[in-house]
Amino acid sequence: MSMNQNQETLTATAFGGQSRGHKVFTTKNMVMIALFGAISMVLMLIDFPTPIAPSFMKFDFADLPAILGTFLMGPVEGLLICLVKLLLKIIIKGSETAFVGEFSNFICAAAYMLPAALVYHFKKGKSGAVLSLLIGTLAVSCMAIFTNSLIMFPLYSNLYGMPMEVIIGMGTKINPHVTDLFSMMLYTVLPFNLVKYGAVSVITFFVYKRLKHALFH
Repeated sequence: MSMNQNQETLTATAFGGQSRGHKVFTTKNMVMIALFGAISMVLMLIDFPTPIAPSFMKFDFADLPAILGTFLMGPVEGLLICLVKLLLKIIIKGSETAFVGEFSNFICAAAYMLPAALVYHFKKGKSGAVLSLLIGTLAVSCMAIFTNSLIMFPLYSNLYGMPMEVIIGMGTKINPHVTDLFSMMLYTVLPFNLVKYGAVSVITFFVYKRLKHALFH
């Protein structure tokens, strides 16, 4: 295979596109999935509160290795990185939400990575990368509204015996416009995820190319 053909194959597999005959379970892919999953788990444990959301909503960069893995190898590999991350987290720390929190985390990660990979598959180049990451950020931010309002907040209330009014009150302290569950989603959950995944997207944009050259050249 010529150098140009090698470059075309690499370009096709990058940022979510996959070349013909793409295989997920190669030795190199499995090593990278395990490595990226372990890094993602460590980043998940390094979390911190932000001034734009209640203290129980922690900011972390755990999805950074997963989106990088998606762009480097493909969306299936990105989802496998998320699974490795969550399995390691459960083994090491357990689940505080009867595994519902981990399920919600996986759904949000998928809502971020899959649209980004799909958009870049059809629109290559830097502008395509920016658009794909922007679409992914918007998609997961919208998905987080549904997962938090329908699953996580009610679950948090039931598990810890905390009335929903108390949780909403925590949001009111952050933003006086928060008066009910919907306004809490609008004024705390939405901006929190826009900032979180926006930051992950910016880092991805600047790190990805260097990482690709380091791993594939």
